[in-house]
Amino acid sequence: MTEFAFTCTGVRSDPYAAGPTLVFRLRITASGGARVHALALRCQIRIEPARRGYEPAEADGLKDLFGERSRWGSTLQPVQFAQVSLMVPGFTGETETDLVVSCTYDTDIASTRYFGAVTGGEVPLLMLFSGTAFTGAGGFHVEPVPWDREADFRMPVAAWREMVEQHFPGCGWIRVPRDTMDALLEFRSRRGLASWESTLQTLLAEADEPDPPRHETALTGAAAPLTATGRTVP
Repeated sequence: MTEFAFTCTGVRSDPYAAGPTLVFRLRITASGGARVHALALRCQIRIEPARRGYEPAEADGLKDLFGERSRWGSTLQPVQFAQVSLMVPGFTGETETDLVVSCTYDTDIASTRYFGAVTGGEVPLLMLFSGTAFTGAGGFHVEPVPWDREADFRMPVAAWREMVEQHFPGCGWIRVPRDTMDALLEFRSRRGLASWESTLQTLLAEADEPDPPRHETALTGAAAPLTATGRTVP
């Protein structure tokens, strides 16, 4: 049975992709210089957050994922990043290929919140491989790629930030339910606001306005003033 080994040698953002995309470079080695006609792979990528340290500001940004830092001993669990299928052309012994991963800037996704919270250094990733190999010098054999095939990779945070900046320069992104979007559209139209930025700024400004003072005579149970005759003022 052919043994396969996987190594991730680098990562880059794809500036020409329709959406945010990272391209990981994989080196695949077949034992004994075996002839491989094709390799149908499945790759699961996980973030391993316990394998790096965090600055105080980063820890604050990760509270919604892992809770208070005092609880991280039990809550700092792996985070699912991506699942990708890959068809590798034929090779003998060793080859290199690109693993293309489509990403999202949706902040409801745990991996996106994690990448947004870390400000520098590297993100420890674990790549888990499985699939089917078509091998053999004469004819071919069908062999499984076992689930225990994996590769560690420390991805620079800068690669993620470069990718995001290429597609969302200087911007953020949030997803809201349809009824909330309809309400925002109605508010924007009613106020005659030119952009979503001005719409949100108006909402934030109004939320920061202090409440008007309550008039004393409006208080429940307040006593009505008396005249000199002892009668109450109507």
